[in-house]
Amino acid sequence: MYAISDSDAYPSEREAVERLAPQPRSIRETGLADNLLGDLLCKHLHDAGVLGMPQLVERLALTGAVLEEILAFLRKDGRVEVLGQAGGQTAAQGLRYGLTERGRSAARDALARSGYIGAAPYPVSSYRSLLKVQTIHHGRITARDMRASFGGVVLSEGMLDQLGVALNSGRAIMIYGPAGTGKTYISSRLIRLFAEAIWVPYAIAINEAVIEIYDPQVHQRLDDTDAQQNSLMLSEGIDRRLLCCKRPVLITGGELSMEQLDIRYDPFSRQYQAPLQLKASNGLFIIDDMGRQRMAPAELLNRWIVPMEEKRDFLNLGGGRHCELPFDLVLVFSTNLNPLELADEAFLRRIGYKLHFNYLKADEYERIWRQECERLGIAYDPVLLRYVLQGLYETEGMPLVPCHPRDLLGMAQDRQRYLDGDGPLSPQELEWAWRNYFIQLDFLG
Repeated sequence: MYAISDSDAYPSEREAVERLAPQPRSIRETGLADNLLGDLLCKHLHDAGVLGMPQLVERLALTGAVLEEILAFLRKDGRVEVLGQAGGQTAAQGLRYGLTERGRSAARDALARSGYIGAAPYPVSSYRSLLKVQTIHHGRITARDMRASFGGVVLSEGMLDQLGVALNSGRAIMIYGPAGTGKTYISSRLIRLFAEAIWVPYAIAINEAVIEIYDPQVHQRLDDTDAQQNSLMLSEGIDRRLLCCKRPVLITGGELSMEQLDIRYDPFSRQYQAPLQLKASNGLFIIDDMGRQRMAPAELLNRWIVPMEEKRDFLNLGGGRHCELPFDLVLVFSTNLNPLELADEAFLRRIGYKLHFNYLKADEYERIWRQECERLGIAYDPVLLRYVLQGLYETEGMPLVPCHPRDLLGMAQDRQRYLDGDGPLSPQELEWAWRNYFIQLDFLG
């Protein structure tokens, strides 16, 4: 697959988005109603007081041509007035705009209906098409891709192939196995296989409701060349309301609630919040610690039956209003519980792939031990490792878990620094780390 730099996007995908979402040159081409754009501009002026054209372009993510049309509409309606020209700028750029008394009253009414003050939203009909154009299921992952993306990661060839085939299928994936076997770590690296850039709207408009999509905690912006151009009359390139980002990866665990999986309305801010799966669109959504959420596992799993089978999600906006959107993401369930305790076989059949992560073999443990020694600047000592494997693991019947080398070596180093020691680690220091890392069951005796 094509790898991008921070400034280059996947060529064919960029061309498709440019055709789908060119810069709008008029209100009509934005796909939004005059009143929605007029109310939004008034809210910005109410928030800032007085704004010039450069500030309006920045705030609303619209070109100067579109904003001039909105301003002409608002001036004719008596809501906006021209307050003069700022010094040192051209006539077009230097004009400053403010609200009239009628405009301030209209802005307050608009804020009472919707507290959203941000970039102009993207129409939901266009957003549906955008999600389909940049689908995460368009590529074909090969064995070569898997080995390149997981180079240096200790994972069996068989598991790599299982993961690759599962991703190509477009179906949901369940990863299960004991705690500490690398399920979350491996899952979060899957996004590396999808290196294309995507475009994410600041917000979308579903009739009069504006729902924020872009979330800086989920979406990592890329330095797209078009986004750096500041011409007020720019009519080329991709719609300013879309941000160039890496495909998102969103991981949620025991804190997940059912409310987070539907559109939420905050009556205090009077704003709509997008559900988690919508923020993860065209990316990866990992539900970690499955079975430890606040709701029953069956309730959470039942939420995904229709989206998984029909590749579309039905979102509730309240008041009997619903919206259908493409369900385009890689959905991964991760759990250290027995899957049969979470759902019946009928539901599990709907999850295409169930991948079992197990404990390590001795040679796999050794590879991780070597990697951690190198990372921590510790000289690799095969004798010390043999002591750990035979004197500690075998003696106490402890399984080999991928996270143990990092933790045990780190704790041994902690003790060495505390005692002002240096040099190679000793068996005594590793045994000390072992006794402090694991729960000792002999305290009852």
